[in-house]
Amino acid sequence: MNEIKIRVTSDEEGERIDKFLSSASEDLTRSFIQNLIKEGHLTVNKKNVKASYIIRENDEIILVVPDPISLDVKPSKMDLDIVYEDDSLLIINKDKGTVVHPAPGHMDDTLVNGLLYYLKDNLSSINGVLRPGIVHRIDRDTSGLLIICKNDASHKEIASQLKEHSINRIYYGIVCGSVKEDSGTIDEPIGRDPKDRKRMAIDREKGKRAVTHYSVIERFKGYTLMRFKLETGRTHQIRVHMSYINHPLMGDEKYNAPRNRFGVKGQMLHAAVIGFIHPETDEYMEFEAKPPEYFNDILEKLRDK
Repeated sequence: MNEIKIRVTSDEEGERIDKFLSSASEDLTRSFIQNLIKEGHLTVNKKNVKASYIIRENDEIILVVPDPISLDVKPSKMDLDIVYEDDSLLIINKDKGTVVHPAPGHMDDTLVNGLLYYLKDNLSSINGVLRPGIVHRIDRDTSGLLIICKNDASHKEIASQLKEHSINRIYYGIVCGSVKEDSGTIDEPIGRDPKDRKRMAIDREKGKRAVTHYSVIERFKGYTLMRFKLETGRTHQIRVHMSYINHPLMGDEKYNAPRNRFGVKGQMLHAAVIGFIHPETDEYMEFEAKPPEYFNDILEKLRDK
């Protein structure tokens, strides 16, 4: 167990405590600190406070970081589509249907299980025992590129770029209906759907800002192939935004897509491009993965109509 003690100076006061602590510690992310606060591991002047607490001069902060829990997730041999690998990170091209990290109902067949088999202990630990190496994620039925970090320093740097919205992320998707505009931007905040905690929704009161830039690649009878560039990266962002403008992704019944004649289940969405500054070399790197075969098969069927 590690105990972090800090006395706030006059130059430091006025900042949220979770933000202050994440800046003060190179090894702890803001989300991890927020979880510690929720679990009661933080005191200010011997009293528990919330993550939103604004620090003041002479505050005595004590944050207790528990010892890491031994990982109870079993390695599983898996065919990983590795696009790139070095000592700091991997770029993985994830299949549709693969869950990224363990959760109830998926404890032995996730990407994390495969990574543990391939890399053993050579994964970052910042996101806890169930998400080693995972700095960002894509949904189970979304295919495409993911950055996997091998150490905490790389994890923190990539997480910082995600927070600053400087990572280039481009997706391809097939949506229902014919989108009239050739291009556009959806700038609508997203939050948890109060009626269904498994869904996200447009929430102008409590939601976080979400921005999706889109353009039309090709139009078909009843469907449109589109390119999406994420400015932010909220949960289910593209899925929610496209449903909001009445063009849900084909197969995405969670967000009101009608049944399709191709029998597709799960959103037709592919993370095609990811570009970022390498955490060790400071050089810009960009990778691209073509849509999977099933995606192209649907496009061919649409073109035949």
